[in-house]
Amino acid sequence: MFKNTQSRYGLVSIGLHWLTAIAVLTLFALGVWMVELTYYSAWYKRAPDLHKSIGVLLMVLTLCRLLWRWLNPAPKSLPGHQRWEKLAAGLVHRLLYLMLLGILISGYLISTADGRAIGVFSLIELPSLGLLFEGQADIAGKVHQYLAYGFIALVTLHGLGALKHHFIDKDASLKRMLNIKETQ
Repeated sequence: MFKNTQSRYGLVSIGLHWLTAIAVLTLFALGVWMVELTYYSAWYKRAPDLHKSIGVLLMVLTLCRLLWRWLNPAPKSLPGHQRWEKLAAGLVHRLLYLMLLGILISGYLISTADGRAIGVFSLIELPSLGLLFEGQADIAGKVHQYLAYGFIALVTLHGLGALKHHFIDKDASLKRMLNIKETQ
């Protein structure tokens, strides 16, 4: 029930997947919105602080997810999947993890380039490593932005693939990630 089986995702994998999805979409929307705020906006300081706090939680969630995936491998591909679909799915999943880690690390580098720690909901602080290279905030900022837009494009492709499997192929791919039992 909690662990993956050969044919189904367990509740832990499903929960980690959907929490990640919610956090990513929230962070993306917040990031796009906050860069347009003016100095006189009530959210000028609060929005970045919220973005950073959720980002730190997403980093912890992502590390937990990677550990869980290592300890608890994903179910086998469905029998009807073509070889190219399996290869594409594996490539997209690896890219999603790599891009997400790149976004999180670059966000950390932006936020800590001035030597200040990142406050996480005013409860704890993630320490800064300080300035590691010249132009750190600007370079990390560009990497963060480009990776975020690329990541959302890849997430869209991932979602469209799930919908293709559900509505066109009529297989159980999406149902496995929604914990819906197959009725056949």
